[in-house]
Amino acid sequence: MHRPSPPDDWRDANRAMWDERVPIHVASDFYDLDAFRRGEDSLRDFELAEVGDVSGRTLLHLQCHFGLDTLSWARHGAAHVVGLDFSEPAVETARELAAELGLGPDRASFVAADVYDAAEAVPDPSYDIVYTGGGALCWLPDIGRWAETAAHLVAPGGFLYLAEFHPVTDALDYETGSRVAHDYFSREPWIDETPGTYTDFDAATVNNRNVQWQHPLGDVVSALAAAGLRIEFLHEHDMTLFQRFESLRRGDDGYFRLPADRPRVPLMYSLKATRP
Repeated sequence: MHRPSPPDDWRDANRAMWDERVPIHVASDFYDLDAFRRGEDSLRDFELAEVGDVSGRTLLHLQCHFGLDTLSWARHGAAHVVGLDFSEPAVETARELAAELGLGPDRASFVAADVYDAAEAVPDPSYDIVYTGGGALCWLPDIGRWAETAAHLVAPGGFLYLAEFHPVTDALDYETGSRVAHDYFSREPWIDETPGTYTDFDAATVNNRNVQWQHPLGDVVSALAAAGLRIEFLHEHDMTLFQRFESLRRGDDGYFRLPADRPRVPLMYSLKATRP
């Protein structure tokens, strides 16, 4: 389906927003870098189960922010991990953290580049695993171009793994998440200027203008299939990673879910797509 042209400044606006939020996120309890330095895993249990053993494999993390998940895969035995993000401060933070953990460039390297330019920017032509998600796709206007880029970087016999927030959450009202209030199939860019960030809703921020897009689940799956990947599974999950809606409650496992007396809707999804 046709998508309207994005605003001319979408990339610059989004980069400025993310650049400003890197130090806020680094200092936050949400990411808890002190615990990570002590060895705590940043990966979610369902991701570890679905991706499986990464020992001796190469892994590329697209839109890696400042690299906690990327470095966690190295800790789980990946032979070489590469993280890519368009934010220079995020990439520099990831490099510093890797060095602090004793993970040299032969084990963990980071590249500052736009995700659409990943094939030209990363050090190797392909990887056993291409990993991404957790709020990555909403920043991209062209999901077909993303799928082609990601698929190009999957080595024969390898796979792409995506764990992402479910697009149905974009259709729910932003306060309670209890009713459908927005068009699930909208292709219009969503321009937001809300200050703060998901690690601290009250943080004082200056660069607040950002441009996002929603991608219906069918668009994502179809784009990956058209790019030559075979969908191995698509799982929908009733939990999410932060309090997207006021009605969500945090469980003992750290995930946020709707109250037990509310009908459930998918809040996240994950998929695996292989290259024959």
